[in-house]
This record gives sequence, structure tokens and C-alpha cells, in this order.
Amino acid sequence: MSQTATGKAPDNALNVRIAEELGVRERQVQVAVELLDGGATVPFIARYRKEATGALDDTRLRRLEERLRYLREMEERRAAILESIRSQGRLDEALERQIREADTKARLEDIYLPYKPKRRTKAMIAREAGLEPLADGLLGDPTRDPQAAAQAFVDPDKGVADAAAALDGARSILVERFGEDADLIGELRERMWTQGRLVAKVREGREEAGAKFADYFDFAEPFTKLPSHRILAMFRGEKEEVLDLEPAPEADDAEVSGPTWYERRIAGAFGIVDRGRPADRWLSETVRWAWRTRILVHLGIDLRTRLRQEAEDEAVRVFAANLRDLLLAAPAGTRATMGLDPGLRTGVKVAVVDATGKVVDTATIYPHEPRRKWDESLAVLQGLAAKHGVELVAIGNGTASRETDKLAGDLIRRHPELNLTKIVVSEAGASVYSASEYASQELPELDVSLRGAVSIARRLQDPLAELVKIDPKSIGVGQYQHDLAEAKLSRSLDAVVEDCVNAVGVDVNTASAPLLTRVSGIGEGLAAGIVAHREANGPFRTRKGLKDVARLGPKAFEQCAGFLRIPGGDDPLDASSVHPESYPVVRRIIDAAGGDLGSLIGNGKVLRSLRPADFVDEAFGLPTVTDILSELEKPGRDPRPAFRTAAFADGVEKLTDLRPGMVLEGVVTNVAAFGAFVDVGVHQDGLVHISAMSKTFVSDPRDVAKPGDIVKVRVLDVDVPRKRISLTLRLDEDPNERRERSGPGRRDGGGRGDRGRQGGGQGQGGQSGQGGQGGGRGGQGGARGGSRGSRGQNAPQPGGALADALRRAGLDKGLPGGDR
Repeated sequence: MSQTATGKAPDNALNVRIAEELGVRERQVQVAVELLDGGATVPFIARYRKEATGALDDTRLRRLEERLRYLREMEERRAAILESIRSQGRLDEALERQIREADTKARLEDIYLPYKPKRRTKAMIAREAGLEPLADGLLGDPTRDPQAAAQAFVDPDKGVADAAAALDGARSILVERFGEDADLIGELRERMWTQGRLVAKVREGREEAGAKFADYFDFAEPFTKLPSHRILAMFRGEKEEVLDLEPAPEADDAEVSGPTWYERRIAGAFGIVDRGRPADRWLSETVRWAWRTRILVHLGIDLRTRLRQEAEDEAVRVFAANLRDLLLAAPAGTRATMGLDPGLRTGVKVAVVDATGKVVDTATIYPHEPRRKWDESLAVLQGLAAKHGVELVAIGNGTASRETDKLAGDLIRRHPELNLTKIVVSEAGASVYSASEYASQELPELDVSLRGAVSIARRLQDPLAELVKIDPKSIGVGQYQHDLAEAKLSRSLDAVVEDCVNAVGVDVNTASAPLLTRVSGIGEGLAAGIVAHREANGPFRTRKGLKDVARLGPKAFEQCAGFLRIPGGDDPLDASSVHPESYPVVRRIIDAAGGDLGSLIGNGKVLRSLRPADFVDEAFGLPTVTDILSELEKPGRDPRPAFRTAAFADGVEKLTDLRPGMVLEGVVTNVAAFGAFVDVGVHQDGLVHISAMSKTFVSDPRDVAKPGDIVKVRVLDVDVPRKRISLTLRLDEDPNERRERSGPGRRDGGGRGDRGRQGGGQGQGGQSGQGGQGGGRGGQGGARGGSRGSRGQNAPQPGGALADALRRAGLDKGLPGGDR
């Protein structure tokens, strides 16, 4: 279930602010917040409370929920800061007004900095020694001679041994004052963000060990132009002690002979001007000292935090979008399916599931090296298929996937009477599921290795129902996920899973506990209770029967009932997305149309002849009535696309079979900020760089392709030694023309050698599927990469169009930073 931020409901000011940011009315925000605070979930509000919110969709509701969490956290921090300063006896009306008007967390912290309890500083010690009047005097009257003025403050008993010590103390006081001016620091920070850049250098002696970060050994780019994957790559390089990162305040490398813009701005803020007066030089040196030893360091930390925040936000967005596409991939449906989990030495694990996903048979065959029992394996598969009426063969995209795909093809050729269809599917996360506690409870009689084959078969039947059993972070469609904030990533991915499950709907009589857990209003406890009730009392016949489940009260029923379906139950409406609270509206529609519910459902001609406005009342408005009529016309409609498969080209089974100019069909396995990866059936995904995705400018690769899409691509170039494939979606493009017009390389990060799971749970610190330490599995239609990526340091440099594409993608020296 969705959880809003804790705390009291926001006041009108927060509602107004959120409304302005979302471009909606304040009343819409107010109602949405009240519903969220009342325990309603985003899917429920988006589907069944359209009148109340003015039809806010789930995307805007998620943004509202996230922004509400941020603003409430800021309000809590604001209250804590006010209380802290008040307890110090330093809160006046002007300061309180300044704090209350702060509109970001950063601004709040800037204002609070001078009042924030801290360890004893040099400035504190100087004040205790009575040196503040000296600092104020020199700042206020630069005509005074610093040395002479300082003599009056010499006091060995207070730790001020001589004039130099007195001046050092006065300087510490002014440095702290300059660095704690909230307005000044905010201005300097924004200037540095817009004008500065991040500089990366390789640490001495780390060139060979950190070769995968070679693109950043001598690198600099403006903060505002750094894409998320590049930021995360550099931070990874720093974490692995390969790179040193330094925020530079200006883009110009030239040494500034005089004061920098920042020093001049600090001086101007405090009225410091060098006119040759006795204290002017000392004050100018104090400004330079404040900038270089305190303010620049502070701003550097702030901007690093901001860079990471923005990079994480973008990486989480990409991960969430890819996950949504994978979860909403087309289901093959209720058809008996044979799952093959490929392997060489350990054999191919086989599991047959019936139309409902129940395991009916298992086996292990050894068609490949070293045993090579090909005919014996075919006999086993033929027997299982004939015995159980298998229609589909799902082949996991791991090691020996292509060989196993060939085996299935041979089975189909030798036994056409079986009418089998084979599909290579993603096995991302299958090993995680196999070893999970839930898998041991669901399939206790099966060995861990066979559970993977079951998962592969089921995810072809219904990807959503099977993938919800796996931690979203293990599904493998992200970039640099091990470098992201755990809470932020989990919250975003959980929201995606919740939205997808509720968008599709769930058969309450067949759904697993993990799937039910994701339904609006149902948590783990209620999900277990529903399954237990179902097992003890048989299938639910009506939605009302859910009220008999222990601890499923009126509120939970309200939230979940519309998303739980009962096909073949006592009431046909229970198989639709019409909420039970709206059944009275349906009865009025039946009366108006004449006949009965059975004759009305699916009767588009009659339903389209009705005027939705005729059925609007105080409880149900036009959006709800319109949805009800649409649902009656196509009850239980699935928002997912129709099932179809990619046809890999015959004779193209390995990298060496590829030739520039070939047009192939493939499956998009992952989409990153710099392009899309496509499985064309040769064990290595090819990269379609963003520049090769369309003839027009593409700002977001997901506007062109999404994971699971079946696309046609043209091969631009192939680098066999480094296992690199450069592809284009521009089918009419001549590879030679592209080679001629390709310009200088651009570091855009990311790519893959042997196919590996992007951001997979096992690829920490290595290059997931790209010759690094981590393994993992590829996206839909891919094949496992693991540590087979073979990115040797002495590999030859590619040339031609591939080299251009790789340089643009930052791959010519290896993907920096491991799992994307």
C-alpha cells in the first residue's frame, strides 16, 4: 500500500504550492491529500475518486504524494529549527520571518547555520578571548592599522600571546561570519552550479586497476550538462579509489591572477574594497582565506550532494519506467507451458506447468557439452509436451540459451504435430526467486534449480503475476542501482509494482500471496488471510465474500474490492473493474437499456447509445459513469498489449554471424539515458545509441523504445574481439554514410558486452555482463552475461561506425562503474 509522509495534514500554503507545481487547482490537491491521509491508495484514488480529485491520474498523484512527503519533512525541519533558535533566546521577528519564508531545505539550513549547535570553533575561542571588537573594528574602519589595533587585545591569560595571534582570532571570526551569511551563500551556490564544473583525475598508480574508468582519468564537464549515468560512474570511481573528484567554481581553466568573481562578491557583500588603506590588504586576504578554506569547501559538498540527488532521481526514474514496461509486458495467457532453464555442465532444467501455472512435471536433460545427449533430450521433451498438451516453450535467456533455443527449434521441426511455439524470455531474478523463502513455501518439493524453470514458464504466461514475487531491484532493468539511496529506490519501485498490479486487476481465486499483497488496501497479513480463507472454504463466489476474511474490514474492502476479480462467480459484475459501490448505477443502466445484465455486458451498440449524463447523481459523477459504461462494453479488459514474439533470423546465432547492413528483428531488453539495448539472438545485446534511434532529435530514448518492444534494427558494425554490436533503428541508413559523417566521440557512458542484467542485484562493484565482477541476467529476450563479458585491457580498439557509436556511448574504454 502507498504510504504518505507522516505528520499533520498540510495547511493551505502547502496545498497552494503543490497545486502550482502540478498545474492543478488547489481544491484538487486538498481532496487528494485528505484521501491519502485517510488511508486511500493512489490506485484507488485515481480509479474510483475521479469526481473528488478532478480526475487526477496516477502519475500526478504519485508526484503529489512525493512532493507532499518532501514538504512535510521540510515543515518538520522548520519547526525544529525555530524551536532550537528560540531555546537559545536568539529568535526575533525578522529571523522567524526569514525561516518561515525559506522554500527549500537547503535555504533552511543556510539560515540555521549560524545558530546550529557545533563543536568549539576557532571563531568561538576568539570571541571568548574578547577579539570580536577587533574584527568589527577593522571591518568597520579599514583606516585603522591592523598591527596597532591588535596590540590592544594581547592578553596571554586569554591565550592571545601577541598581535599576530589577535589578528588570527579576528580573522577566524570574520571567516565564520562570511561563511554563514545565508543570502550570500545561496547566491554563490547558484553561481557555482551554473558556471562551475566537475573535474576528475586518476589517482597516481591506479591507471591499470581502474581501467574501466579510463574515460574519466582526465575529465571535466559543467555541472548542468552532466547526465545521471556519468555522475554515478564518477562517484563510483571515487568510491573505488580510482578517481579524485573536485568541483571547480568556474569553467575556465585559466589561473585568475587577481581576486576571483566569488572573492569580489564576498568582499562586496561586506563593504570590503582595497583602496590602499591600512586594513584593506588584511581584509582582502581574509576574504580570500574565507573563500578558499571554508566557503568553497562548503559549496563543493553542497554541489556534490545536488549532483548525486539529481543523478539518483533520474536513475530511479529510468529504473521505474523500465520496470513498468516489463511488468506490463504482454502475457501469453492460460496455456500449458514448458519452461527451460538453460545450462551446460549442470544440464537444462525442465518444468511443465498447466494453464493455471500449476507444476505438473519436471526433468533435467543434458543436450549440450560435455554430455551431448541431444536425441535423448528431444525424446524427453517430446514426451512431456505430448503428455501435458504443452503449447508454449519458454527458454530462459541465460548461459546456453541460444543452444537450448536451437534444441527447441529441432523439437518443433521433428514433431510438427505438437504445434509448439518457442519464445526466449528474460530470466532476470529467477535465481533470486528460486532461493527465496516464498519459493520454498510455494514449491517445497522441488530442488532450487528446478524452481527457476517453473518461474521461467510462468513469467511467459503472466509476467506481472510472476515478477511480483521478486524484489523489484533484482529484476534488472536499472542503472547503477547499488549506488542509489535504498529508501528512494524501493519506494519508487514499489509504487510502480502497485500501480501495475492494480491497473491489470487480480483474480482473487488464483492470485498468489505476493500478488495479492500489491493490491490496493491489502498488505502481507491480509494477503495471507485471503489465501488461507480460499484454501479452507473454496473459491470466492462473490466480492462480498471477502468480508468474511479475518481482519478485512470496511476500509480495506473499499480499497481492494474494485481491483479483485471473480471470473465465473455469482455476479458477472464481480469479474469487472466496476466497484461494488457503483453497482446501483449499473442497475439503473440495465433498467434504462431493458433486458438483463447478461444481455447488456459486451453489447457495444446498446451501451454506446446511452447518454452517461442520464445516470449521474450526487454520489457518482460523469467520469465514473463513463468508466462504468466502458467497462460494461469490454468487461475485465487487460491494458497490456497482445502477445507476440520476435522472430530471430535463421543462421544468425553468434556474434560472428552478424554483418553490417543486416536487418534483424529483436527485443528491446533495456533502455538507458544514452540509448537502447536490443537482443537479436546472438548472446550479446546490441546498442542502439540515442543518435541512431530516429531521424529527428531524441531527448529521451524511452520516447522511441521500451523494454519488451519488438523492433527491426540494421547492423552498423560488429567488433568480435570486444563483443560489441552497433545497431540503428534507421533502417534506410547506409553504414558507410554513417561512418563518414560520424563526428568526434562523446562520453555518454554505458553499454554491454555479453548480455548482463543492468543494475542487477549481484553485480556490485563489477561490470554486470560487461566483463566485470558481477553477474546478473539480461532484460527480456536477452541472455545472461555474468562475468563472461571478456573486456580485456589489451583488447584492440574498434574502428569505423562501431568506434563512433562506442565513443559516443563511453564504451571504447569499457563502461565506467559496473552495473549501469
